[in-house]
Amino acid sequence: MGQFGFGQSVKRKEDPRLLTGRGQFIDDISLRHQAHAYILRSPHSHAEMKITDITAAQSAPGVIAVLTGAELAEDAITGVPSLYSPPVPPGVNAADWDIVKPPFPALAQGRVRLVGNAVALVVAESREQARDAAELIEVDYQPLPSVTSTAAAAAPGAPQIWPQAAGNVCFQWQDGDRAAVERAFDHAAHIVALDVINNRVVLAAIETRGVVADFNPDDGRFTLYATTQNPHGLKKQLAPILGVAEHRMHVKVGDVGGGFGGKNGLIPEQILLLWAARRIGRPVKWVADRSEAFLTDYAGRDNVTRGELALDAHGKFLAMRVSLVANMGAYLANKSALSPTMFASAHSGIYATPHIHVAVTGVFANVTATDPYRGAGRPEATYILERIIDQAASEVGIDRIELRRRNLIPISAMPFDTPLGLRYDSGDFAKNLDDALHLSDWAGFEQRRKFAAGAGKLRGIGLANYIERTAGNWSEIAGLRLDADGSATALVGSVSNGQGTETAFSQLVADRLGLHFDDINVIEGDTDLIVDGKGTGGSASIAVAGAALMMATDDAIDKARLVAAHLLEATATDLEFSADHGFSIVGTDRCVTLAEVARAAHNAEALPDNLLPGLLGNGYSKRPNSTYPNGCHVCEIEIDRDTGALKIITYVMIHDVGKVLNPLLVEGQMQGGVVQGLGQAAFEKCVYDEANGQMLSASFMDYCIPRADDLPAFVLQLNETPSPTNPLGVKGCGESGSTGAPPALVNAVADALSAFGPCRVDMPITAEGLWRTINNAAADH
Repeated sequence: MGQFGFGQSVKRKEDPRLLTGRGQFIDDISLRHQAHAYILRSPHSHAEMKITDITAAQSAPGVIAVLTGAELAEDAITGVPSLYSPPVPPGVNAADWDIVKPPFPALAQGRVRLVGNAVALVVAESREQARDAAELIEVDYQPLPSVTSTAAAAAPGAPQIWPQAAGNVCFQWQDGDRAAVERAFDHAAHIVALDVINNRVVLAAIETRGVVADFNPDDGRFTLYATTQNPHGLKKQLAPILGVAEHRMHVKVGDVGGGFGGKNGLIPEQILLLWAARRIGRPVKWVADRSEAFLTDYAGRDNVTRGELALDAHGKFLAMRVSLVANMGAYLANKSALSPTMFASAHSGIYATPHIHVAVTGVFANVTATDPYRGAGRPEATYILERIIDQAASEVGIDRIELRRRNLIPISAMPFDTPLGLRYDSGDFAKNLDDALHLSDWAGFEQRRKFAAGAGKLRGIGLANYIERTAGNWSEIAGLRLDADGSATALVGSVSNGQGTETAFSQLVADRLGLHFDDINVIEGDTDLIVDGKGTGGSASIAVAGAALMMATDDAIDKARLVAAHLLEATATDLEFSADHGFSIVGTDRCVTLAEVARAAHNAEALPDNLLPGLLGNGYSKRPNSTYPNGCHVCEIEIDRDTGALKIITYVMIHDVGKVLNPLLVEGQMQGGVVQGLGQAAFEKCVYDEANGQMLSASFMDYCIPRADDLPAFVLQLNETPSPTNPLGVKGCGESGSTGAPPALVNAVADALSAFGPCRVDMPITAEGLWRTINNAAADH
C-alpha cells in the first residue's frame, strides 16, 4: 500500500468528477419551490439614502417580496460582526487602546458608503424578474464626498466616513521594542529607507460567491448552502443574528471554486437570504454575477508602507522599523484587522535582525472591506523586507546575495526566537538560497543580460527569501469510521476549496490502515455530520486537520484491537497492528485482517457484551506553535525597451514544506500561489475614480489576471526539514507562492532598470508604467 503513502504523487481523486461536470457547485443546487433573489446596490460611493417607493417593484411580474432595511430593523436582524481585534499593543494601557467597529448592516439604512452597498432585496420566481423589479425601486440619493485610496483616506482633511472614527482612523497599533530600535538606529553606520505600495486586489475566484437558503417552519430550522471556507464558523455567527439556537442552523458546503481567504468570513448575502427564506416560506437562491463580485467581494492587500533598515559597517542588520497604513474599506469584515496586525511578526523574515518595531494604522475608505487574502499579511511583510534588502545592497555597496548571507539565521540556531515573538522550529535557509541560485544559474546571468541587451531588451534577475507562519493556535477535530465492507469514512472539520484535501486525507488513511486509496470516503463541509471544525485557511489543513485525522485513525485501530482480540481469543495487549497484515498475535502467525475485524464489529450478535457495535475513532489536534514553511524564489525577466512589455523568462521555487505527503499537490499549490503573487505584482490593478469612487476596473475587460501564456514553465524543488510541532512533520504550502512571488519579480524588474540608476518600481508593473519609467530615466541621463 506504499503507493498511496507519504511522498507519493497520487493523482487527485476529485478531478474525474470535477472535469466531467459532475461536481456540485453552488449554482448546481436547486431546491423545490426555489425563488431567486436580486440585490439592488448603490451606484454611489458615499451618499445619504432614502427609499421613497417600492410599490411598482412589489407589483412587478413574478415578485414575491421587496425587502429593505426597514424590515431588517423590524425583525431585529443585525449585520456582519467584526470578530478580530488586535491585542493591546506593548506598553499601552488596555483602557487607552481601542478599535472602531462601526455597524455593517446587511442592507444599508440611511447612508451608503461604497459603490455596491446593498440597498434592497427583491425575491421573485426568476432572477430576471427580480432584477427587472429592482430597477423599479425609487431611491433618493444625496451624494457626499468620498475617498478610495489608502494614502488619501489617511491624509488630513479627507472626507469623514464614520463620525466615531476621527480622521478615518479605525485603529493604531504597534508591536516590538520601539526604544531598542531607536537606540540601534542611533548607532547605525547605514540607514536605508524605502516606500512601497501593496496594491488592492480582487478575489477573482473562478466561482463567485453564492447562497441557497431554506427554512423549515415545522422545526424552525435553517439550511444554508454556501460557497464558504468555514461552515461551522458561519453556523455559530448566523444563529444569534437570526435569533435561533445553533442546532437550528445547518450549513452545507459542496464543491467550491476557490476561496483564497475571501470566502472565510460571513457575508451580508448569507444573512439576507436566510432571513428572506423565513419571511416568504420558500427557499431562496442568489449567485453573484462577475460585476457584483468585483464590487462587493472582500478585497485583499491594499496598504502603503515605509520601511527603514539600520546596518552596521559590515552589513549586519541592527534593526528595522516599519510604518504601515492599511485600508479596511468602508466596513469591517470578520477579520479585516487581522492581516496587517497579527502577521506583522512576519517582518522578521529569515534574518537574525535583533530589533524590529512595526506601527500599523487602519483607515476607513469608501471601498469594499478588505479581509485575509492568500497569505494574509505575510506577503505584505515579506515584500517590504525583501525589497529593502535589495535597496540596502545597492546603497551600501554589498552584493545582494552576500548581504543576505551575512544575516541569515543559521540552522544551528534552531529553534530561533524572533524579536517579534515567533519561535521558528526548523529550516535550512542557507541551503534554500544555495539551491535556488544553482537551479536558476544565477552565476551565468550577466552573460544572458549582455545577450539580451544586443536584442534591445533589458534583462533582470531577482530573488526573495520568505518564511510562512501557518497553523498556529489552530485546532481541528476528525473522525474515522471503519465500515462493515472494509472501507473507511473520514469526517474532517476542514473543508476543501479546491486544494485536493480529499486526495490528501485519503492518502493519510490508506497509508496508516493499509486500505486501497479508492476505498476511503472523505466527508467535509456539513455541520450536521461533523461536530465542529475550523474550515480551511492558513495552510492548516494537513498540519492540523491531517494530524487530527491520524489521531482518529489510531483511535479506531485501538478500538478495532479489542474486536480483533475477541476474534483471535487473545488479550488486546498481545496484538500488534500493521497496514500489511492487520492484527496478529505477537510472535505467532495467527492474524486477522482489518476488513474481517470491521465486518465483525458491525455484527452485534457476534460481539461480547462489553463491546458496542461499530468502529469510530475520534481525533483532536491543536498546535500550540505554528509551523514555518520557508523557501527562496528566483525570477528572471526581460523588458522591451521600446514598449515596456514585460516577459517572465524563468521562475525557480525552492520550498521547505516539511515532510511531503503528495508532491503533486504541493506543486499545484505552489504554482497557483505564485501565479496569484505574480498577478498582483505585474497584472492586477484596482482603479477607482477618486472624484466619485467608481471602480473603473470592474470587469475582466479592465482588470487583468495572468493567463497561461503570460507565465513561464515553473521549476520546483522541495527541501524537507520536518516540523517537530506536529505528528506528521508537515508544514504548509498553500500561501507560500503568493508570499515569495511579488518581491522576486519586482526585484528582478528593479535589477533590469538599474542601468538607469535608482528607479521607483511599484506594483502592479504594467507595460505603460515601465515605458514611462524607461523614457523618464533615459531623459535624465
